[in-house]
Amino acid sequence: MAQKNNIQFSIREYRPTDQHVVVSLFRDGILEHVYPAFFKAMGNPDHVGIALSICMAGYVLGGSSYFQALLFGSAWAGLIYYCCLDIYEGYMMRRLSTDMANVQASYLENPDNGFWVAEADINGQSKVVGMVAVMGKRGEEEGERFEDWNGGVTGGGSELAQDAGEGGYGEMSHLIVAFPCRRKNLGSQLTRKALDFCKERGFARLLLDVSAPQTAAISLFQKFGFVQAAFHCDTHANRWFAKLAKVNVMRMEKLI
Repeated sequence: MAQKNNIQFSIREYRPTDQHVVVSLFRDGILEHVYPAFFKAMGNPDHVGIALSICMAGYVLGGSSYFQALLFGSAWAGLIYYCCLDIYEGYMMRRLSTDMANVQASYLENPDNGFWVAEADINGQSKVVGMVAVMGKRGEEEGERFEDWNGGVTGGGSELAQDAGEGGYGEMSHLIVAFPCRRKNLGSQLTRKALDFCKERGFARLLLDVSAPQTAAISLFQKFGFVQAAFHCDTHANRWFAKLAKVNVMRMEKLI
């Protein structure tokens, strides 16, 4: 049990009764990245130039109309927002139809996997306010995972592949904390839980993927000693949407 800012947190293993609240927390946690990704994309120098050109085209085609310039610019911004939404929503739906569709079977029936939730006593009621998952990789699964970095630029990636058989590794995902419970050390506690689990299972390292707009998460992982192992743009979305949204994914690792 840990305490911070008068809120107590307890981390326990997932139960089937948590399914509804975990899915809700997962949806909110993924979709909240859409706006940061959108603003980051719109601030890209290439997109700024395109936006100005489109606004100018609207101004000219509209007969010196500021309204037409604004309309054209808004259409461009709308397209970028849709691309960002498609990437995160697509990721969310893929996970909801695979591992998140049955957390019990995906994580708890394999001793190398784990799924935990964090509870907090809020207004006299115990509520799930955070979660984290680890999926263990051993043997051939590991080498296959490294080959899946389509379009990736690796930093030390070959070393990772060579070390894949040395004890296996854990892959952390679904680290989400409800908004009211952020900045209260809960993210650190959940990360520590994942690291401790990997150590108990004899894994050599813990890996994770994080998108570039998730600056707070990247900062947290760096404090724990995670370093960038690869950088890629394989979001499984339409490749043109991915190019417009400019959402890159960072693979980070920590030796255990």
